[in-house]
Amino acid sequence: KSNIGHTQAAAGVAGVIKMVQAMRHGMLPQTLHVDAPSSHVDWSTGAAELLSTAREWPAGSGPRRAGVSGFGISGTNVHVILEQPAHEELEPVSELGPVSAGSVAWVVSARSGAALAGQAGRLAEFVAARPEVAAKDVAFSLAAARTTGFAHRLAVIGQDREQLLESLGAVAAGQEAPGVVTGSVGSASVSRPVFVFAGQGAQWVGMGLQLWDDEPVFAAVMERCAAALEPFVVWQLRDVLGDAELLARVDVVQPASWAVAVSLAGLWRAYGVEPAAVAGHSQGEIAAACVSGGLSLEDGARVVALRSRALAGLAGTGGMVSVPAGLDEVGEWISRWGEDLSVAAVNGPRQVAVAGAASACAEFVDAYGDRGARRIAVDYASHTAHVEAVQDRLDEDLAGVSPVSGSVPFYSTLEARVLDTAELGGGYWYRNLR
Repeated sequence: KSNIGHTQAAAGVAGVIKMVQAMRHGMLPQTLHVDAPSSHVDWSTGAAELLSTAREWPAGSGPRRAGVSGFGISGTNVHVILEQPAHEELEPVSELGPVSAGSVAWVVSARSGAALAGQAGRLAEFVAARPEVAAKDVAFSLAAARTTGFAHRLAVIGQDREQLLESLGAVAAGQEAPGVVTGSVGSASVSRPVFVFAGQGAQWVGMGLQLWDDEPVFAAVMERCAAALEPFVVWQLRDVLGDAELLARVDVVQPASWAVAVSLAGLWRAYGVEPAAVAGHSQGEIAAACVSGGLSLEDGARVVALRSRALAGLAGTGGMVSVPAGLDEVGEWISRWGEDLSVAAVNGPRQVAVAGAASACAEFVDAYGDRGARRIAVDYASHTAHVEAVQDRLDEDLAGVSPVSGSVPFYSTLEARVLDTAELGGGYWYRNLR
């Protein structure tokens, strides 16, 4: 009270803060604005003392303790006892080694191109003068601690301070440099991204392993995904990410890709990047549903593991092809194969996936490879009549899935609308496959 007067409901909190700081600094604070101790108290008895000046609070054999009282005319009667925590020796940062072996991005924005160059120069000077600051810490602060994103934007990507500072210096001088991405947006208003999750075919051997080693948040989410998958799989998640033979199996690659996708979303969120909405392509919708809050990790693991296990029985019976052409054009091209090929998905105005018998897919790529047709790393005909063979099994396996309404809007690429994720029961995940 002698510091800040009457603060109503915050009075007790202020006292606690003051005593915590007193313990931290080893200093007993004085009571302000007191000329003489009250004559209504016998100060000659007991150990109570009114401090008119600050005094050192030496460490003794035990921890420091303090009492904070709160007595109000309305009847409040509180006394809290605080105790100093045990001392913990912290390892110096310089002995911990590099924070991360991966690349980081330093992001900057400004109202004009000239101002952007100036910002880059000032950032370079600031960081160069502080050699103790890690590149990763700068990246986090720039991405998460600044709420204003102006229209002119810059990202400098590099693996160490020297590389990043060199690129920033080049930007400040109006020169080109590797690892620099610039752009502008039509409005300087703050916007949030949409998280879009890929289907099968985007995987590669070793995906996620470096992030697992370098990023604690990514590693923690991967461990949670691994635990959620454990009741349904016989392999270890970390082991299969680097195994080309295992990643060729649908019942391995789909759960592994789901785990990586969910963990990447967790990493972005840890850096302060929150999605305005989520969407997914094919099996990517399972990860999107988890990130939206519509499916728990346990239900997401159940869907992706049991569905891909059912699909394993179809492995080797078909294939898929990505075609950079319009729907009408692709429909005309595949007509010569009849029922052996069909349109599986329309991913954009000029991006169509076709699927069917393995031999028909091979012939189609031979015929239209010069127009950009390419095989997708899938060995069954997803999103066609071929998968109807697993419907009854999936109805049974996924009957226990319990979706809820999520907190992030879920754009269904199956129904082309924003969907309440409480509707994502077992039946939806068969239709997503068909």
